Amino acid sequence: MSVKIIAVDMDGTFLTSDNTYDQERFMKQYEYMKANDIHFVVASGNQYYQLRSFFPEIQQELTFIAENGAYIVDKGEDVFVAKLEEEDIQTVLKAINKYPEVQKVVCGQKSAYISDKVDEDYYQHMNFYYHRLKKVSHFDSFDDTIFKVFLHCNEDNFETILTELKAEIGHIMTPVDCGHFGIDLIIPGINKAHGIQFLKERWQIKDGETMAFGDSGNDQEMLEEAEYSFAMANAKESVKEVSDYVIGSNNDQAVLDAIDWMIHKEKMFQK
Repeated sequence: MSVKIIAVDMDGTFLTSDNTYDQERFMKQYEYMKANDIHFVVASGNQYYQLRSFFPEIQQELTFIAENGAYIVDKGEDVFVAKLEEEDIQTVLKAINKYPEVQKVVCGQKSAYISDKVDEDYYQHMNFYYHRLKKVSHFDSFDDTIFKVFLHCNEDNFETILTELKAEIGHIMTPVDCGHFGIDLIIPGINKAHGIQFLKERWQIKDGETMAFGDSGNDQEMLEEAEYSFAMANAKESVKEVSDYVIGSNNDQAVLDAIDWMIHKEKMFQK
């Protein structure tokens, strides 16, 4: 088993439900990765500025596939930034506005943007996921490179909105399930798997040397791309179906268990 990339989703995968992980245990694993030229890659739909906050001591050493692949930062250097054209942004926003009950966050390289009409509690909730989050009075134009839109739905309207947006704007932005009745609208072809492919070329790593972990629909392409793919016990069934292995839940810190198995060359588990 030769592994040179370990890619992890964060929410529902690497992090427990209270947004923590065993830092002492992970840092021991990370020292092994560094000594053996293994890249630890954080691959998430969340904002880069939020993701790096989980690794304060080593954030400048790590690689982040943020915003579902739209923004890739390698050791503090911007190496890939996707871009949605202004005309397409407005077409997408027009489609979203048909659902006034849905809150939206427009995501860019400099910041994320939210309506100044949202209540303060909701703003603070979203500020956890978007550490750079600006309130705006309108979404007519942005002095930024825009590459993703996040929609906050509820259980009753999630499937309907997901299906309808795929039909209406899927050629401009692909709606994907990012968990907890959230929808990420991403540029077609720009996803976590694209990010992994980009990094493999950058680092000259072979196709069969990647491990990946995930739990939601936005992880599927990455799991299909990886040689060794792991779905969490709490993952959606569709995610488990495309994965080689199903491991424990995020609250059991099963990702760290699997990394230990890789380090110690222990027998892998059954599918």
